[in-house]
Amino acid sequence: MIRPGSASPLGVWWDGAGVNVAVVAPGADAVDFCVFDDHGLPTASGGETRYRLPERDGGVWHGYLPGVGPGQVYGLRAHGPYAPGRGERYNPAKLLLDPYARRVTGNFVPDPAVHGYVAGDPYGQDPDDRDSAPYVPKGVVTGPVTGPDPAANRPRTAWADTILYELHVRGFTRLHPGVPEKLRGTYAGLAHPAVVDHLLRIGVTAVELLPVHAHISETTLLEHGRSNYWGYNTLAFFAPHPGYAATDDPVAEFRAMVATLHDAGIEVLLDVVYNHTAEGSERGPTLSLRGLDNIAYYRVEPNDPRRYRDVTGCGNTVDATSPHVVRLICDSLRYWVAELGVDGFRFDLATALARSPDGFEPAAPLLTAIQADPLLSSVKLIAEPWDLGWGGYQVGAFPAPWAEWNGRFRDTLRDIFSGRTGSVADLGYRITGSSDIYEHSGRRPWASVNFVTAHDGFPLADLVSYNEKHNEANGEGNRDGESENRSSNHGAEGPTDDPGIRTARRRTRRALISTLLLSAGVPMLLAGDELGRSQGGNNNAYCQDNAVSWLAWPDGTADTPGAGTPGAGTPGVGAPGEVPAADPAGPDPALTTLVSGLIRLRRTAPVLRRQRFFRGGAPTPRRLPDITWFRQDGAVMSAADWNAPRVAILVAHLAGEGLEWTDAAGVPVAGESLLLVIHPDGADRTVVLPGAPWATRYDLLLDTAADDLAGFPDTMTEPRRTLAAGARLDVAGRTVLILRALGGSDLDLDVGDTGDRHASTG
Repeated sequence: MIRPGSASPLGVWWDGAGVNVAVVAPGADAVDFCVFDDHGLPTASGGETRYRLPERDGGVWHGYLPGVGPGQVYGLRAHGPYAPGRGERYNPAKLLLDPYARRVTGNFVPDPAVHGYVAGDPYGQDPDDRDSAPYVPKGVVTGPVTGPDPAANRPRTAWADTILYELHVRGFTRLHPGVPEKLRGTYAGLAHPAVVDHLLRIGVTAVELLPVHAHISETTLLEHGRSNYWGYNTLAFFAPHPGYAATDDPVAEFRAMVATLHDAGIEVLLDVVYNHTAEGSERGPTLSLRGLDNIAYYRVEPNDPRRYRDVTGCGNTVDATSPHVVRLICDSLRYWVAELGVDGFRFDLATALARSPDGFEPAAPLLTAIQADPLLSSVKLIAEPWDLGWGGYQVGAFPAPWAEWNGRFRDTLRDIFSGRTGSVADLGYRITGSSDIYEHSGRRPWASVNFVTAHDGFPLADLVSYNEKHNEANGEGNRDGESENRSSNHGAEGPTDDPGIRTARRRTRRALISTLLLSAGVPMLLAGDELGRSQGGNNNAYCQDNAVSWLAWPDGTADTPGAGTPGAGTPGVGAPGEVPAADPAGPDPALTTLVSGLIRLRRTAPVLRRQRFFRGGAPTPRRLPDITWFRQDGAVMSAADWNAPRVAILVAHLAGEGLEWTDAAGVPVAGESLLLVIHPDGADRTVVLPGAPWATRYDLLLDTAADDLAGFPDTMTEPRRTLAAGARLDVAGRTVLILRALGGSDLDLDVGDTGDRHASTG
């Protein structure tokens, strides 16, 4: 016998004797709680028992059912008018997933019965009366979480010290020869020692996981034998995706993975998709929110509520101005932080979550709620600051404490290193933390999450090897994906044996990843770039759950040179005939070493982990400016040099003394001064090393054009060579150099008249 129960907490909660059920469905006439047999399917003898929730408080239907416990499969059915013209789409024939389900079972089958409307007419007044229960995923009642508490040993890495590493749980270990086969592609596989060792060897401080909320594939993909590999098609905001679990308990396995990574000092961030759901457009299936209360959860067109207002490109937009939606999202975020130990989030198409009827609003209800929440405001929050609607590009507009994916950084570096466009000032601002974008709002350099590559687009090997996208395998006639990649193939499309082209690609790739890791802000690496991973020119591999997307680990240990080369895929691991694409830039055994060495340098050089934006200016008798920009001939840049329309070579002196911040004990931070040389074009050039008062001599720590970088991590103490100030240094095309500036702090800084020389703040 079902009892009234309580309206809080929302969802289905077991108390040891039964479950309390609370569901937000403010416009419904009634809500049923449906329990199924052990297999979760109706049977000839019934198999489904329905209990009408007896009470409604403030739009929340609730009841208490004794005798139901963990493992019970369940769903919901909502009763009410089916009136698309008013935005109402209730249909009790459609089984609905509890939005608060913490575990999901069963597959989505694109049967016609999953649609709430009569075939062919989503705008009409006739609901479809076929039962969808056999074809849709269902919730599973869970008990208390078990195992080590991952929230108890959080690394709590400061933003300024953070190195992000974006990866896909399945694709990262699917071909890893050091991971047992039964664990490959799973949460447990990501926690395997062979994988953790690789992360530690590189030096990243946080993994950013592509969506792990339970998700399904779109009908069109399933009908063509493909799947939504990336997972940006969320079905359940609380449940770990069951397809990534090696066990029958995804919640416990995910929690154990986080605890293991925390033990290694690695934070876990999630890429979360709250802006839309898997229900798609008005023509999509009725699976959860649509059937519970369409107009309480989704944005509909005010003049035609039959249709959705779509700024996501995915058919619908969740209405984050609704208090019910704000509570749902915040409850989900708190669950992942408090119970599963997550350290932060990257919000997909975050602009869509901060829209008022008139456009983007920095004080939007959801952003305000997150900022006001003591728990959520204490974790790392990253916005993807754009969506597909009018005025959707909002880089720099999110309020503190948000950081943002800096699309300007990505585009500038790609443009400059591909030889398209890019001014000196633009590059200068990007590598110094984008103060022109973030400083006005009082944010720090770490508001800029810098990246050159991400899951969406070419990986680094393809960025330097293809001019055009090659997405034919996606089955969309190569029409999908971005057509403007800001890439360069350096003279041939795709793989080539031409030694000159391969050298140019190798140098450009090294220079791009070096510039990323030497820039102020928070660097984000794409998993596999350090191994030469290629997608064969596919820049939209969202539906490629195969060797196109999986990392090509080398045979043996995770860091054996030659990853990404032909034959790198382990025989018998992937599907028959599936071998990852060879690195079109040519094998570069030093690439992983370069990445780990640069991260090690960044960790030991405070000047690269900025806690304040640069100020620039001219030297005074007491101190050097924190940054000084130089021309190729060693003279300080003028305003005209700074505003030049194209970058030939950029030289910056970063002063390590007199930094404007202190450590945790209040001691002023100081470190070594560095000279950074960025040379993006293909011509060899000569740079004159700046003299007094900036330095008397320089140690060359890194030349990315060097054939042998194997010893790079040790060059922090053992320079390749030492040069006097004023010396001429040859710089190969497409190269980054790092030099330690010595002697500047020992000089009498009586610099006299600096004339019209200009040191920009950047």
